[in-house]
Amino acid sequence: MTVAAPEVRSLPVPPRPRRPRTTAVIAVAAVVLVAVHVVAWLVTEMSFSTLLDGVGGMGRFIADAVPPDVSWDVLGPSLNGALVTFSMGLMGTTLSIPFALALALLAARGTAPGPVTYQVARNVLSFLRAVPDVVFALIFVTAVGLGPFPGVLALVLHNVGVMGKLWAETLEDADPGPPTVLRSAGAGKLQIATHALLPSVVPQMVGLLLYRLDVNVRASLVLGLVGAGGIGFLINQSIQLFRFDEMLTHILVVLVLIVVVDRLSALVRRRLGSAS
Repeated sequence: MTVAAPEVRSLPVPPRPRRPRTTAVIAVAAVVLVAVHVVAWLVTEMSFSTLLDGVGGMGRFIADAVPPDVSWDVLGPSLNGALVTFSMGLMGTTLSIPFALALALLAARGTAPGPVTYQVARNVLSFLRAVPDVVFALIFVTAVGLGPFPGVLALVLHNVGVMGKLWAETLEDADPGPPTVLRSAGAGKLQIATHALLPSVVPQMVGLLLYRLDVNVRASLVLGLVGAGGIGFLINQSIQLFRFDEMLTHILVVLVLIVVVDRLSALVRRRLGSAS
């Protein structure tokens, strides 16, 4: 006796829900975006015709700067200024580590003692990030005078805000497995942070720190323009004295410094990545 196979019926695929408002929302968003850019264009007084009219002036500026003055009377102070600039970026980065780490632990959800501490730490980091390092430098220049010291203090404060935020997000994005195991064993938040969270994210945190060192060295150049010393001060001085050939020498030294720091940072990051 042959048993007939059961009949298989295909069920109709339900229609995809339509969103008639999607096109209208996209159109409105596009109009708003264009309007915002038009306002920004007008506010910033963008004018390509003005730029074209100034091409001649830029040409004369470059002609006065080339060739650069590479005499030792210029190159010696330029190399010394580059050393000061690098030292400012290095000290501003290194001295900010303990403060940034402490605030990062307080601003990460898994390690913050409570919601009030979490919000306070987040607000402190937001404030330190919101105030530009140049503003901090101007404040410290009025307090301790001209020189690299106010530049270092400015970099420390601003870098604490940036690094604390980046490290806090790194801690929150860490693998939740090891902290969960320690938490189930009765470990406290400090023990979880020191034995589970931090060891698992050290390569990422060091990579972010090296990136900030690169950024801080560049920022040290700008801080020199407001009296914080370094090669930025020499560039500003050369421009004020219309010694554009000396200015170009300082800029070339800055270029070499930035390339060296960038290559060294990239090398260390690659080593950390291969080690992890």
